Order: sequence, then C-alpha cells, then structure tokens
Amino acid sequence: MTDEKTVKSGTAARFTILSRILHWTMAPMVVVQLLIGVTMIASLSYYPLLLAIHRPLGVAILIFAVVRLANRLTHRPPPFLATMSRIERRIATWSEYALYTLLLVQPVIGWATLSAAKLPVTMVGPLRLPGIALQNLDLYAILRECHGVFAFLLFAAFTAHMCAVLFHTLVLRDKLLDRMALWPNKSGVPRQGDIQVGS
Repeated sequence: MTDEKTVKSGTAARFTILSRILHWTMAPMVVVQLLIGVTMIASLSYYPLLLAIHRPLGVAILIFAVVRLANRLTHRPPPFLATMSRIERRIATWSEYALYTLLLVQPVIGWATLSAAKLPVTMVGPLRLPGIALQNLDLYAILRECHGVFAFLLFAAFTAHMCAVLFHTLVLRDKLLDRMALWPNKSGVPRQGDIQVGS
C-alpha cells in the first residue's frame, strides 16, 4: 500500500481531499476518546456520563476507520519526502498499519466487552446495537483487560505519530504536515523533476 517514491521537501505533494477531511475529522475524535477513557478511570463520579459518550463515540470511530481504510486501499498516497530515510519510511508504513489496526480492533473489543456483560451499546435515544459476543463473565473479564491494553497501545501509537509530525514540522521544517493539510498549499504543485525513486 506504500508508494516507494520520494519527493523533495518544500513541494508538499498531498493526500486526496477526502483523505484529509477524514483524517482531521477523526483525529479529535480519537483524542477525546482517549481523554474520556483516562477520566473514566480517575473520576468515578462522572463515570455514567462519560460512558454514555464513550460508547457511541467508539462506534463512530469504528465507522470512520472502516471508511478511511476503504479510501486508503483505493487511493495511492503521495510520495515520501526526500528528508525521510529508508528506515523512516519503513517505520512510517508500519506505524500506519498499526494505527489502522488499533482503530478498527479497539472499538470492536469494546463492543464485544459490553456484549459479554449483556450491556447495551446505546447510540441515540432508543437506538441500540446488537450484541456481538456471548454473555459470559470470564469472557467479559478477558475482553475488558484487552480493551485496556489496546487503549494503551493506541495512545502510544498516536503519541509516536504526533511526535514524528512535530519533529518534521519544528526541527526539519520539511513541510511534511502539508501533505495532510486542509489549508492552501503555498509551495505550489510539485514539479515532475522533484520526484525521484527512493534509495
């Protein structure tokens, strides 16, 4: 799924507009969900309210993740920047795989956890999702533990992604962020001569 070409910094070849809209819509959803998860553990007094937000938000993230994956599989990403080494490109590729996997698996585990406890996944009003796991307390305990572990992994992967973007933006200043930006590209359209095969 990864384009092996690179493009010189400053040209900022971009993802498709749909990819960028999905990215910037989903990013705050994930941040809010992670914050809610931490607050649910730290503050039991707000647990019912936070849980009422956590459940439908998790389903929304799952839907967006499926749409993003379908979009990613049908649209080739822009070339990597020349400032990225072969190792960096490999890390970026595998971290992308990890993020997609976690964003798909984590909501499903949460859904299955509630199903195993015979708790409804309430969306809006009377709208509820069907159970996807057998009611079983042992299964519930296992899934709940998995949900916590995957939440930690998602937080770690998301943090690593943010650190990489900040490093490229503030230190290397190679306009990596422009690949996913919704604002106008001041660098202009990449010239054909700027695109080269990666080493």
